[in-house]
Amino acid sequence: MYTFEEPYCNPPYDDLLAIYAHSFADNHALPALTDYVTGKTLTYLDVARRIARLHLFFETAGIKQGDKIALVGKNTPNWVITFIGTITYGAVIVPVLHDFNPSDATHIINHSDAVALFIADDIFKTINYDELPEVRVVVSLNTRTVIAERELIKKSGRRGPTSHRTIVSGLTRSMRSRYPEGFSTADIRYPRLPGDSVAVINYTSGTTGFSKGVMLSLDNLRGNVVFGIRSKLHYQGSRALSFLPLAHAYGCAFDMLVPLAVGSHITLLGKTPTPAILLKALKQVRPSLIICVPLILEKIYRKVVVPQITRKPVRWVLAVPMLDKAFYSIIRSKLVEAFGGSFEEVIVGGAALNYEVEEFLHRIKFPFTVGYGMTECGPLISYSPWRRFEPGSAGRTLNHIMEASIAADDTLGLSPQGGPQGEILVRGLNVMSGYYKNPEATAAALDSEGWLHTGDMGWLGAPAHRTVNIRGRYKTMILSANGQNIYPEEIEAKLSNMPYVNECLVIERDGKLVALCHPDADQVSRDALDADALAEAMESNRRSLNKLVAPYEQVQAIEIMPEEFEKTPKRSIRRFLYK
Repeated sequence: MYTFEEPYCNPPYDDLLAIYAHSFADNHALPALTDYVTGKTLTYLDVARRIARLHLFFETAGIKQGDKIALVGKNTPNWVITFIGTITYGAVIVPVLHDFNPSDATHIINHSDAVALFIADDIFKTINYDELPEVRVVVSLNTRTVIAERELIKKSGRRGPTSHRTIVSGLTRSMRSRYPEGFSTADIRYPRLPGDSVAVINYTSGTTGFSKGVMLSLDNLRGNVVFGIRSKLHYQGSRALSFLPLAHAYGCAFDMLVPLAVGSHITLLGKTPTPAILLKALKQVRPSLIICVPLILEKIYRKVVVPQITRKPVRWVLAVPMLDKAFYSIIRSKLVEAFGGSFEEVIVGGAALNYEVEEFLHRIKFPFTVGYGMTECGPLISYSPWRRFEPGSAGRTLNHIMEASIAADDTLGLSPQGGPQGEILVRGLNVMSGYYKNPEATAAALDSEGWLHTGDMGWLGAPAHRTVNIRGRYKTMILSANGQNIYPEEIEAKLSNMPYVNECLVIERDGKLVALCHPDADQVSRDALDADALAEAMESNRRSLNKLVAPYEQVQAIEIMPEEFEKTPKRSIRRFLYK
């Protein structure tokens, strides 16, 4: 078994649930959760009290440690309380992304063996309860009441139908009986459980195939949380705006688990983060740290920055030494203010950041950094603070927590720094225990030495081989007729920067590369392009693109897609649908 270095295995960081017990007590009077839609705020003591009430409900419903609890809904305080309340009880939370279609959600709930379901009312209307035979009780995230049930097991062990009225009204009496002097900070205590206990089964929303249930232990979560604490990503009184889905490991770890561990104030957006909605919320909340995926940063870049730098007078200014630096300073200030003006840095993860956007942001000294992670690591593998971030990389593997290696592929040649290239392998405290009820997939992903085979191709750089550099996914790599490895993501990054391209995908068809492009509707409308003019503009893009890529990467045709590509909830294109 892999041995982890100190100080991540010693008190006070050796027990995840104790971290939350101490945080809720120490920060009891501070604001913990605010619903952006309603404006209502819960303090840390309010959160702890609702968790205690939830634990009593679990006892009444006969839910045991190790039982699975499914959770479906948008980011709300009740969502957060259900998640934290489940893992602090010793049960296993199964977060289901709220925009999974009903059949996928049903499959996940059944596959996970969930015995209870906490769900938003509007989503439950799309679910057939008769197709969830193992789910004994369904609780509304909107009203915190039971909205469907079969047979609940009472504390006495007797079986029989139990009305939701009995359970809900009985909880008030049970709370008074359990805490006759009223619930206080002295009552915030959670069980000490083995670190390898499964806490979460997180079903991936993969871009290359069907989802698998990633089993994350308390220690997997602890590795991410303790890194966040020690790195001061959040701190007591800091502000977080949660707009990524908390059902996804990235948002879950750094917009919820880390903030709650240190006494941050989390505002839950609860809306689709369009640029207009998000910019307004950022201005109001003024978060101390911003966690986002590339698509969001790229859209704000195009909304705030591109209109500024494409004007003719500005292009003239940018060509003059010294004047360009002054203008870049102005652009940086505007962009910082657009993100709320009070943040230490923007952390980008979940997918590759567009090269043009990354290069420009680095040039103007915008405080951003790019990290690397996977659901299978809950999620963090590598990260560097923005002042030490190396452009083009995905940060450094987490010191004392994670390490990386390369399964060298001789066909790829050497990296720019002279080292091997190949599949990136990682191991450490954050790595999952396996896929739920899927030993074949687990064996394919985890080898006998504990290395997780990520499926990402790249290389490691200095210092001490901790800097991770990624080229693309192994499953998306295209082998050309003459044996060359083609990473479509690298071609797409160039094409997506060209006029009228909103998003694109490069695929192989009959031995040739074809680019599927969804046009930028606003730009097309602004320039009044008809179908023929747009096709001509795309052909011009193709010719320009082929001057930037290797001969074996030449794109033979561009097809215009009338609709946006279907995406995962973290806004990555579901590539496997377009082969």
